[in-house]
Amino acid sequence: MNALEAQQRAAVVAEAERWLRTPYQHRQHLLGVGVDCAWLLIEVYNAVGLMPLIDPGPYAQDWHLHRSEERYLDWLDRYGHPVETPQHGDMAVWRFGRTYSHGAVVIDEHRVIHAYRDIGVEYADMREERLASQLVRYYTLNLYGVSDGGQQ
Repeated sequence: MNALEAQQRAAVVAEAERWLRTPYQHRQHLLGVGVDCAWLLIEVYNAVGLMPLIDPGPYAQDWHLHRSEERYLDWLDRYGHPVETPQHGDMAVWRFGRTYSHGAVVIDEHRVIHAYRDIGVEYADMREERLASQLVRYYTLNLYGVSDGGQQ
């Protein structure tokens, strides 16, 4: 990992930590007021210049229970690629229901920051039953280490 990538990864984690204690609110993305897990990732990676501010489009809170379209993975595949072993600042995404539908920022080998329904933005241990019992994939951004700040 080069110095720029290390700096970018640290910035991602610091930005995610700013969102801690923000209440969970479906389809919202306002620091301290409300955010869901998709918008948390979008806001964090956009704030540090590694991803554009995208709109994931309309989605029902329970879409993952009734649809098979991998909407979450579609936009993760556009801006990143799967990795076997995540590093801090990478993304974890879990399969709940029929699709991969819950995302988080990886802090270390066992911890993430995510927006969880009825809890809000929190640190979580990936070994906890609610996460460990689900299939998980890890993604890293394609733009880590790009010298232009990640702008496309």
